[in-house]
Amino acid sequence: MSNLRTPEVEDLLSVLAGVRDNDTAFNLLEDLFTIREIRETSQRLAVARMLDAGKPYVAIEEATGASATTIARVSKALNYGAGGYRKALEILSQDAN
Repeated sequence: MSNLRTPEVEDLLSVLAGVRDNDTAFNLLEDLFTIREIRETSQRLAVARMLDAGKPYVAIEEATGASATTIARVSKALNYGAGGYRKALEILSQDAN
């Protein structure tokens, strides 16, 4: 994936890291992504949260509407990926407290 870290991607990362409030983040998402992309991305985060809580695939499918393929993909990234989902779950856990 190192060829993905282009200067444009680095700019996007800088912008994302610099956003400090949910309203600004939402406005950015709304401008960058389609409604479908926002829903699908947030669905994957919900799937990761449920997988981390030990929920079975069937329960996750029913609760989120995600396909078994999406759940498997998120599971693979959660367990063997770069750590992005783990960090996201840590952030959500901190926000809940």
